[in-house]
Amino acid sequence: MTRRSLPPSKVLGTMLAGAVGDALGASIEFDSIEGIRQRYGPHGLRDYAVNGDITDDTQMTLFTLEGLIRAHAGLRRGTAIDLTMVIQHAYQRWHHTQGTPWERCGGVFAQQSAEPDGWLITNQGLFHRRAPGSTCLASLRAFMNSGEPTTPDRRINDSKGCGGVMRAAPVAFWSEDPAEIFDIAVRSAALTHGHPSGFLSAGVLAVVVSELLEGTALPDAITVAREHLLRWDDHQEQLDILDKAVELSPHKPDPETIAAELGGGWVGEEALAIAVCAALAADDMTEGLLMAVNHSGDSDSTGAICGNILGAAWGIDAIPAAWLAQLELREVVERLSLDAVVEFGPKPLRDAAWYARYPDW
Repeated sequence: MTRRSLPPSKVLGTMLAGAVGDALGASIEFDSIEGIRQRYGPHGLRDYAVNGDITDDTQMTLFTLEGLIRAHAGLRRGTAIDLTMVIQHAYQRWHHTQGTPWERCGGVFAQQSAEPDGWLITNQGLFHRRAPGSTCLASLRAFMNSGEPTTPDRRINDSKGCGGVMRAAPVAFWSEDPAEIFDIAVRSAALTHGHPSGFLSAGVLAVVVSELLEGTALPDAITVAREHLLRWDDHQEQLDILDKAVELSPHKPDPETIAAELGGGWVGEEALAIAVCAALAADDMTEGLLMAVNHSGDSDSTGAICGNILGAAWGIDAIPAAWLAQLELREVVERLSLDAVVEFGPKPLRDAAWYARYPDW
């Protein structure tokens, strides 16, 4: 566990641009590009369709970050922390926000605490169902009964849906060690998605974001992540489409080309590839996010992942102010992000209020 000074602008950018991309894509997630053009014109969606409401992608990303903060605070206090279980606990709290009573969805954690604890769960704006992924819900229900988290070696299913990668960006804040970051992201995604492309995509994204936080250029950040991907078994599918995304990006592909070459983004490797391609092709945040969402596929997830990448590269100031102004739960995203800067930085807080805010389990 290595301490470093995280750049606040880039941490805020990672989280807020991800939420903006999620909100942009939310209204067109299940639409074909033909349908999108019929509704919004020949260039597709150009702004929030109605407002800046987030989906389950941002909700789960917030709970990922909260779990990481709690685990880190626990380690500082000398608590014996099982990081995988702490993240699992965070996801069970998210499950509670989706309408399941805590005494059921909490599983073994509900036996230790009659109510879900910590600050994040007190934000009632999170208690909305925004098309939560069926694989995530089924996997968390399975944990309710088993009490055992799943791992890359003990898999719960063979799903490679994008629900693992779309929430993985905050793992980049944990340390400077890309191998450690890749491993944690993989294990966090494997809690719900058992196919290698479902969890290796999470490792790639987290390392890319981590490198960008350090000031590495995006092409070089992808190279670092690619090198770590090669160290894992069953990486070929993710590797092939990642390389294809890089090769395609200079051509600024249209939605039809994205569909033909990179797919729809419903699975982990495709969602990451579309987001990487859009981020590499973009001259600014607006262009990147609109390219990432305007296609026939999982627009909110590809928009969220692209936002994570571009936000980490360019910081909060690159996000259009009008999109930020309308973003649902902006204050919650900002508060949690800045708390991460404190917790993972060289001078984390040690007072009772902080530990009540982020209990260490």
